[in-house]
Amino acid sequence: MTRRSTVFIGIFVVYLAAVGLLLYRVAADIDPRYRESAEESLVDTAQLLATLLERRTFSGVIPTDELERTLAHLAERPVYARIFGIEKTRVNLHVYVTDRNGIVLFDSRGRDVGKSYLDWRDVRLTLAGAYGARTTLADDDDTGSAVMYVGAAIRERGDGVSIEAGEDIVGMVGVGKPIESFAPFIANARAKLVQVVLISVGALLAALALSAIWLLRPLGLIGDLWRALRQQGGPLSARLRLMAHALRASVAEARDALAGRSYAEQYVQTLAHEIKSPLAAIRGAAELLREPMSESARARFAGNIEEQVARAQDLVERMLELTHLERRGSLERVELVSLAQVVRVVVTEAAPIAERKHMRFEVDVPEPLLASGDAFLLQRAISNLVRNAIDFAPAHSSVEIAAREAGRQIELTVHDFGPGLQPFAQRRVFEKFFSTARPDTGKKGTGLGLAFVREVAALHGGAARLANHPEGGTVATLELPIASAT
Repeated sequence: MTRRSTVFIGIFVVYLAAVGLLLYRVAADIDPRYRESAEESLVDTAQLLATLLERRTFSGVIPTDELERTLAHLAERPVYARIFGIEKTRVNLHVYVTDRNGIVLFDSRGRDVGKSYLDWRDVRLTLAGAYGARTTLADDDDTGSAVMYVGAAIRERGDGVSIEAGEDIVGMVGVGKPIESFAPFIANARAKLVQVVLISVGALLAALALSAIWLLRPLGLIGDLWRALRQQGGPLSARLRLMAHALRASVAEARDALAGRSYAEQYVQTLAHEIKSPLAAIRGAAELLREPMSESARARFAGNIEEQVARAQDLVERMLELTHLERRGSLERVELVSLAQVVRVVVTEAAPIAERKHMRFEVDVPEPLLASGDAFLLQRAISNLVRNAIDFAPAHSSVEIAAREAGRQIELTVHDFGPGLQPFAQRRVFEKFFSTARPDTGKKGTGLGLAFVREVAALHGGAARLANHPEGGTVATLELPIASAT
């Protein structure tokens, strides 16, 4: 995966993670907030009922007959309200009244009159002059039967004495509301929250898509491409492959445009850093040539200048080649490529270099193996791997080149019997400008050959790897999608 793809995917994953975390926190906070709101309303209701009961309380006796009649009428009263899309058709309250000892004087459900409620937290605290509230299961076997209760003290007013000055708690009234009564509101709020998140994510994706279209070209070009492919004829699979290549190129250009990636700035900095070494060597040799010296020394310094100029030129040419390759985004032409034929050409070109080290090639590439892609780029990539193997292989050894089918892939390997990769180099071999010293000369390469191989593999929908071989040396693997002869 390229760096730009990693950045885009990373940004989108971070965005989704942030939205998901926010959704989780807000959704988890909805239920407590609704309970707090419901508890606040229950406090108002309990205080109202306690005030009504206090008006008829005398000598510690709390008359509940009027409250009983009122709640009975309330149960028969038609109720309809539409609250944020939720319909409410009845009043769902549980009311009870106890004396100062916690004995139930009135129960709207008509079940617990005469029982002691003093063990309930809301009753005990309210009768003690504190704020009392509790949440209790109406049915121990049903976790959804929880009821929230709030208590309010009933005080007896003395003659000419205000409640605040001479309060005497003679009982309490408790008001309860089932949790399930406001569960629909919680579910509705969570559903709306999910809708907002989905709209947000969809809007982000739409904005990215519209930006890509605006920055690249109209969608009509895709239709023009399809019509051109239909006129061209040929198998449907081949036309679909060509269209897929074109779409991948458009997507790659969109990523570059949206990311605002500047290859020139990055490469100028790295190229300037890498070219300092040959320039310093050239300058040093040129200064020494001004001094009197023997002809042999002069020839040596002149040869050094030629060598460093060639190195700088090679560096610039490889850099330009790699830059052009990375900016392409897709293959300009796709054809069936015989890997056996490509390897024969590479071996023929590399033979003079190998002969100087008295090396031989062992080739095992079956003729029927065909890949889809650009023959020239594949030849350049394999040539980089072979020359790299020659540089690191010892004299009088061999370089093994083999290819085989692996599922729907072709694995082409180049194995040398050199010193192998050091641990620090294994994770950096495909980095631009990273190179290790050749065993024979102690000099480093440009550090662009393997980066070029990786880009070629990516353009062909494959991959490139370099690792130590169990039998010694290193093995470079180039993976390519297999293509049939048809």
